[in-house]
Amino acid sequence: MNHKIKFLFVLFFALVLSCAKNPFTGERTMAFVPNSQIFPSAFQQYDQFLSENKVVKGTSEAKKIENIGMKIKTAAERWLNANGKSDYLEGYAWEYNLVDSKELNAWCMPGGKIVFYTGILPVCKDDAGIAAVMGHEVAHALANHGQQRMSAGLLQQLGAVGAQVAVGNKDPQTQALIMQAYGVGSQVGGMLPFSRSHESEADMIGLNLMAIAGYDPINAVRVWERMSALATGSSTPEILSTHPSNETRIKELTALIPAAKTEAAKFGVTFK
Repeated sequence: MNHKIKFLFVLFFALVLSCAKNPFTGERTMAFVPNSQIFPSAFQQYDQFLSENKVVKGTSEAKKIENIGMKIKTAAERWLNANGKSDYLEGYAWEYNLVDSKELNAWCMPGGKIVFYTGILPVCKDDAGIAAVMGHEVAHALANHGQQRMSAGLLQQLGAVGAQVAVGNKDPQTQALIMQAYGVGSQVGGMLPFSRSHESEADMIGLNLMAIAGYDPINAVRVWERMSALATGSSTPEILSTHPSNETRIKELTALIPAAKTEAAKFGVTFK
């Protein structure tokens, strides 16, 4: 067997064995790069972003972002403690900042570093709306989606190397066509669905967290209804997008509400 192919097989199985079980989903996930390496880099990037952007401090809105973020984090800790996973958050360093920007967005770096843009606050509308978005972003960190995306990227690169080895005896034009097909196929058939699954997973986990924190999960649906109402022009087809469509999210979140309320009830939280 070709030495390159042997090396690829060994590397592939080494990567496959480097998996971790996520307590929030119960599924094994790719963890080829440990958080001990990812977190310091993410924290540095977060600090650099804050230094280069206008961070809102001391306002009622800024304090609200921090307070609600802490409530969602506490909900996660309560859930983890109740499920015997109290050590899961080792290395996380939660931080919540409001940044002055018209962009309708919020995001979370690995390890719990969160940014809300002022532009999304009218869409959130109230505390419950902020909790819905916050729960989703916190969920990305808890599910280690950054780690999984990095691991998937390594697999995609490994696949590209394997494809190059496999077509090494073809003429240059055929090699180029096959590699182009691999690039498109791995993106549309692999990376994009993987990213959309992360968004749906974060919606599910976030819905449970906001409910445990005392916020009615119906408000997550209302946030996406408002977001959908703001959409103008033609949108990217879902199959070519990193995110589910607004319609898909609304449908999925609505279906998940009873389960979120049941989860919250385990912690003494009920809704009318």
